[in-house]
Amino acid sequence: TSERVKVTSSRDFFEYLSSVWEQVDYCERFILLCLDRANRILGYNIISVGGIAGTVTDIKKIFQIALKTNSSAVIVAHNHPSGNLLPSNSDILLTKEIKKAGEFMKIRLLDHLIITSESYHSFADEGMI
Repeated sequence: TSERVKVTSSRDFFEYLSSVWEQVDYCERFILLCLDRANRILGYNIISVGGIAGTVTDIKKIFQIALKTNSSAVIVAHNHPSGNLLPSNSDILLTKEIKKAGEFMKIRLLDHLIITSESYHSFADEGMI
């Protein structure tokens, strides 16, 4: 347990993702990061892989994995191969739905990052969660 990486900021999450996510600019993916009560990383899972302009994310799959790993919190991320860091309306809606589902199960959504190979946009840092 003491060797698990602890996430304390959106920058920590971005740096962790950068170390495990190859070809960020290739096609859109949606990733789940599972955390324990101390915000230490339990693991990550690729929820979906799409094309250049989008991917379909199933909220049930997110929480199936979170429940199986006994996660206390989750952080989600997806990339924009275009390099555009601005969230779309569907990104905003999906984030709200994930947060609402998590509240029901007492699994906190700490952040949603949109990433590129160079930078990221944090929903939490921008007050969008």
